[in-house]
Amino acid sequence: MAYHKLFASAASLALAFGLAACGNTDVTVDPETQDKPVETSESPEQHGDHEGMDHSGSGEIPAGLMEAESPTYEPGSNVIVNADHMDGMEGAEATISGAYDTTVYAVTYTPTDGGDVIENHKWVIHEELKDPGSAPLEPGDTVTLNTDHMSGMQDAEAEIVSAEDTIVYMVDYESADGEKITNHKWVTEEELSAP
Repeated sequence: MAYHKLFASAASLALAFGLAACGNTDVTVDPETQDKPVETSESPEQHGDHEGMDHSGSGEIPAGLMEAESPTYEPGSNVIVNADHMDGMEGAEATISGAYDTTVYAVTYTPTDGGDVIENHKWVIHEELKDPGSAPLEPGDTVTLNTDHMSGMQDAEAEIVSAEDTIVYMVDYESADGEKITNHKWVTEEELSAP
């Protein structure tokens, strides 16, 4: 009888170790205690000033934003991105998922979640500002952001750095590290070229 209990206990222990080995968390033994498992994980991917940026989007556009009537690059066409808003973007092949007429701004703001000041962030469009009045706004104007491209951006106070009436594009592309980005907002016409 005791033999069967011992066998059952050993089998249960072996099963527990087998299941633990199938998990996704790396476990190492603390060299000082030799008995406390320490979970290890890789640090999150960093994107410089664009850490926390939501690279992919839903494809929803802000209220009032109008599709461009005759964009240089039609939705569905392939382009090369000549901008480095984030790591892996420069030189990427992309597909246009939308083209819109608007005023585009570079802005400097302090994230509402306590992060460092983000300088010259590209891009925010007029329709992503709270009660902005008529476009275009002038460099030095203060606005409230009504978008969440990045962590801490929604409701942040920002200063306009530059303003330009132009066509902006939403694009799908694969970054240099293999990440597939869909509906990325925004890239200007000057930041694109034909493949």
